[in-house]
Amino acid sequence: MPLDQIRAVLFDKDGTLFDFAASWSGWAGEMLDALALGDAGRKARLSEVLRFDPGSGFAPDSPVIAGTLDETAALIAPHVPMSSAEVTEFLSRASAQAQMQPVVPLDALLARLAARQLVLGVATNADEREAQRHLRAAGIFERFALVLGCDSGYTPKPAPDMLLGFADRMGLAPRAVVMVGDSTHDLIAGRAAGMATVGVLTGLAPPDVLAPHADAVVPDIGHLPGLLGITAPG
Repeated sequence: MPLDQIRAVLFDKDGTLFDFAASWSGWAGEMLDALALGDAGRKARLSEVLRFDPGSGFAPDSPVIAGTLDETAALIAPHVPMSSAEVTEFLSRASAQAQMQPVVPLDALLARLAARQLVLGVATNADEREAQRHLRAAGIFERFALVLGCDSGYTPKPAPDMLLGFADRMGLAPRAVVMVGDSTHDLIAGRAAGMATVGVLTGLAPPDVLAPHADAVVPDIGHLPGLLGITAPG
């Protein structure tokens, strides 16, 4: 289906609606300090397994970028005196302190898309509680018909389950939906679901990594109206 015939837009959250590095790098440094409990060796080990450098932030191949909270907790748990479940709860609470940085003025963009009768949704590998909290803080939660996280009852991305669940619950054929994301997890899931896919560069993946899995790669979601044939505000 041509992009100008799309009826719904399904967004990833981190790296797509919100700039990944600007939103999470500072938070991650504080989180590692808290988990290390003053042990420099422990902090170094945690930084290594998460592929995080306190000076430059997350590496493009960090497992944190597209992973779920449980997957990140499983990497951390062997290096701290906490169980994976305890680490998951710690990370869930701590994420409330992260200050999300929108990639563009989000409410205006979403209003413009909604004015063209496009159904809007979010499918993220973050947990649903975190996603709702960040969307509410940004003042855009009400713009979305459905927000799905890794704990919403579907297998997380790169499996297509969450995306197909969105299409089914919205009464749409998958081909009428475009999946927009900053990672290959997002785009592989979109392709597997039979959706159109658009990659954005507000995460950490470079264009050449996203391009093989995307119908289009753009700098940020502010370019969506043009891709979808929306040529004038409103």
